[in-house]
Amino acid sequence: MNNLVLLMGQPAQGQSPYASFLMLLLIIVVFYFFMIRPQMKRQKELRKYREGLQKGDKVITTGGIYGKVDGLKDNYVIVEIDNNVRIKVDKSAILRDSSDIESK
Repeated sequence: MNNLVLLMGQPAQGQSPYASFLMLLLIIVVFYFFMIRPQMKRQKELRKYREGLQKGDKVITTGGIYGKVDGLKDNYVIVEIDNNVRIKVDKSAILRDSSDIESK
């Protein structure tokens, strides 16, 4: 029965109940600063990038299609992937610019 009490989270003899609470709080704070906050920052930058798209920007879609923005609408972007080949892509499918791609 004594082991069951220890497994349930009761502090051991001589241990302050505040120490376990502070340890749990520390884990939550570390988790926030190393996992949640950077992810929120990336999402904010991506949303800002999608809102700032302009005609002529080089982009990459979530499907791995490289192209150049040919037209913009409210919810979608027309991407030119080759000469006279244009596709309609949802704005949420645009990942990033392709500035690392060599110009043709």
